[in-house]
Amino acid sequence: MSILFLFSVMLLTMLIGVPIAMSLGLTSVLTLLLFGQESLAALALKFFQATQKYELLAVPFFILAGSFLTTGGVARRMIDFANAAVGHFRGGLGLAAVFACMLFAAVSGSSPATVIAVGSIAIAGMVRNGYTMKYSAGIICNAGTLGILIPPSIVMVVYASATETSVGRLFIAGVIPGIVLGLMLMVAIYVSARILDIPRLPWTGWRQLFVSGARAVWGLLLIVIVLGGIYLGVFTPTEAAAVSAVYAFLVSVFVYRDLKWQDTGKVLVDSGRITIMLMFIISNAGLFAYVLTSLQIPQEITNAMIGANITPVMFLLLINVALLIAGNFLEPTSIVLIMAPIIFPLSQRLGIDPIHLGIIMTVNMEIGLVHPPVGLNLFVTAGVTKLPVWEVVKAALPWLGVLLVFLVIVTYVPVLSLYLPDRVFGPLSS
Repeated sequence: MSILFLFSVMLLTMLIGVPIAMSLGLTSVLTLLLFGQESLAALALKFFQATQKYELLAVPFFILAGSFLTTGGVARRMIDFANAAVGHFRGGLGLAAVFACMLFAAVSGSSPATVIAVGSIAIAGMVRNGYTMKYSAGIICNAGTLGILIPPSIVMVVYASATETSVGRLFIAGVIPGIVLGLMLMVAIYVSARILDIPRLPWTGWRQLFVSGARAVWGLLLIVIVLGGIYLGVFTPTEAAAVSAVYAFLVSVFVYRDLKWQDTGKVLVDSGRITIMLMFIISNAGLFAYVLTSLQIPQEITNAMIGANITPVMFLLLINVALLIAGNFLEPTSIVLIMAPIIFPLSQRLGIDPIHLGIIMTVNMEIGLVHPPVGLNLFVTAGVTKLPVWEVVKAALPWLGVLLVFLVIVTYVPVLSLYLPDRVFGPLSS
């Protein structure tokens, strides 16, 4: 009865337009009052404690770093480098856009930031060179999802906090899947470009490649500093987030000088707003997880599924379906915070690696970003291109098929996610 009440109230409040954070908090309080034994004072304590996890310190710093990089000209130099590297192939500007998204994802940790930074420049360039606006928008909308798969990733930090999983292992686990997805999108672009006879740029020569690479090197160095620092043990992922924010500020203001001193205040305020919104969601999700645990709802669901002889293969299929459905209504952070406390204990009982599960959830969150009605990348792309949202939806759907195929691959080929973590850190069970 408590399970039915909990999810019914949460769904009802969201359907009538209650913000997700308030919906989680209200549902938690009502459920505990009716079915629980704990006092409201315990809820107040859990609300405060939900954001007191060390790993979550990385979130505001990665958000701040992404804001500095988005406004500081780093993306433009990465796009120039990508164009010089692959722009001469058939559909080269589309390939370059995906390559630039991969590079920017490796320094930003955010999908919307990747779409804004790369899309605002790359889409205009593609349209000037004979690509249609819809074709260009579809590429950027989907390639921008790499922002939460290629490390660093804010979604991975939230998952690690919710499940007490290693952020470092999650980050390195996303490297191979991120590269594979980027290559799959590139192959799809190349094939479609040949079919549609899309023009290509002339080869500009090795000199231009080296010159553009030298101009982009300060942004590319952030990838080496952050990820290299984590895996060499120089600093923790949380400390790496602080380093990335400071480095992004220095590069944007003093090296590239695209960001003026008077504009830094606006960047700080915008980052603060996003951080406060996200932390409020996390606090209320902490209440929700506490109520789930208090009423032993994950244990009940686990026992029911074990009793029904659910196999790991079937379980992974079911959670993919559940996460894809959730992606129709919620943004990624909320889905992770709601679903992880339920799914994680089940996966442990079935012997599914928590790092593999984290990558599966992240890929599902990518897909949720590009399908209606609440896919955030759709609205961000619409803002960049000035196209109606429905036109962006139609443009993104063909490329969404690539993401769905990739989801199947990453779900049932766990070595993609686990090879690097096991080589760098050793097997998780050891």
